[in-house]
Amino acid sequence: MADILLTHSFLLRFDPKQFRTGQAYAPLGTLYAAAMLRKTGISFELYDPMFAESPEALVPVLRREKPKILVIYDDGFNYLSKMCLGNMKDSACRMIRAGKEQGATVVICSVDANDHAPFYLDQGADYCILGEGEQTLAELSEALAGMTRQQIPDIPGVSWKAPGGVRNSRPREVITRLDDLPFPAWDLLDMDRYRRFWKRKNGSFTLNLVTTRGCPYGCIWCAKPVYGNHYNARSPENVAAELKLLTENYHPDRIWFADDIFGLKPGWIEEYAAKVRPENLVLPYTIQSRVDLLQDDRTVASLAASGCNKVWLGIESGSQKILDAMRKGTTVEQAEAASVKLKEAGIRQAFFLQLGFPGETREDIDRTIRLITRLLPDDIGISVTYPLPGTPFFEAVKSQMKEKMSWSDSNDLSLLYRSSFSPAFYRYLHRYIHKYYRFRQAMFYLRSFPGKRTSPEKGRIRRILLMPYYYLFSVFYQFLVKRAEHAG
Repeated sequence: MADILLTHSFLLRFDPKQFRTGQAYAPLGTLYAAAMLRKTGISFELYDPMFAESPEALVPVLRREKPKILVIYDDGFNYLSKMCLGNMKDSACRMIRAGKEQGATVVICSVDANDHAPFYLDQGADYCILGEGEQTLAELSEALAGMTRQQIPDIPGVSWKAPGGVRNSRPREVITRLDDLPFPAWDLLDMDRYRRFWKRKNGSFTLNLVTTRGCPYGCIWCAKPVYGNHYNARSPENVAAELKLLTENYHPDRIWFADDIFGLKPGWIEEYAAKVRPENLVLPYTIQSRVDLLQDDRTVASLAASGCNKVWLGIESGSQKILDAMRKGTTVEQAEAASVKLKEAGIRQAFFLQLGFPGETREDIDRTIRLITRLLPDDIGISVTYPLPGTPFFEAVKSQMKEKMSWSDSNDLSLLYRSSFSPAFYRYLHRYIHKYYRFRQAMFYLRSFPGKRTSPEKGRIRRILLMPYYYLFSVFYQFLVKRAEHAG
């Protein structure tokens, strides 16, 4: 028996796209919560449902452990959790009900619970944690377990039901000294199972870390329910120490730095490179960044020297008009310059792109397509703009959102509001751009074959062999795009 059963509501099978691609990232936020609970001395068990068939797999664990408190603590560093997907919301609600049926006090901490605490309290949760959760969880758990005399209303960052309605305690201040946090409780995870899954699906094993919390930029569609506009960073020494722990104990092949923005603090990337190289900790890693942060040759060179071999860039659009409407704060020219610098440094690049932003015209779309085919990144990720609760964009379009308020999974891609063209147009456009981009990429690989490579990557050869497929389907979807456009 344990006082607390700690879990999360992200089941990989509930997102078919991620399950298919095998991207089973460790529940980092949950592991941070576990590390904080350890510091309190309260007894707890961790149940990780990442590979479970359904949320009800929690029930036998509840019956075995008979916890006083069930904590559903979701990973706020995972962009899929931040999207508040319908399948995961349903999973959380089913777990809440399971906990209540077993007589446990239920606590939930998630991005969606930050925005919709009354909903989760109505579902049966006893407490919702608002804001940055680790310290609040520790204090709330100690109070509920009778380890302290602190009253719930005096604990910052808690929401609960009371006579007269939902009550919230004062907000919890964000943690500014991230080095003071304990490392995530990696040892509580079945790492062998994660390794086997990654290896089977991808041929290599990836672990995820974060070096920062928050984002200071003002993109109109980006939700910030936990950190607001705060941005705080761990020291390069602290990150290197955790990386050393992971490499010595779990031997990952790659690292995914899940920061919203990696290395924003001036000089941080250069300092990190100086720390990891002497320690032989130069491991291939992927980051997310902004094009305006990659204009300096020294920064890009330090990324390459420290092991970065892929950068996901928030390009969003090839139209400056749309970038300005999004309040992105970047330019098309910066995107082009960053792309050139990354290629020169031997770093692969991938573009995040958005379609369907209000006011987007066919010319704006064509500008985006021309940018992709001109720069030819190694990969692209395309979606229609997604209205996240709490964002200016959500407020602007929420009156148009009727029955469906969120995607069921990350491959849903439904247009939830009115845009310049029909939902069918954007569905076909999404497929057309992917196929046309792959065709143009394959043409580039063919022209440069074998180029400087004596033995080209298998992926490049596969793209070349699939050229007829890409071409035929790009023509097919281009026809459907035009038909949908003229159909209104």
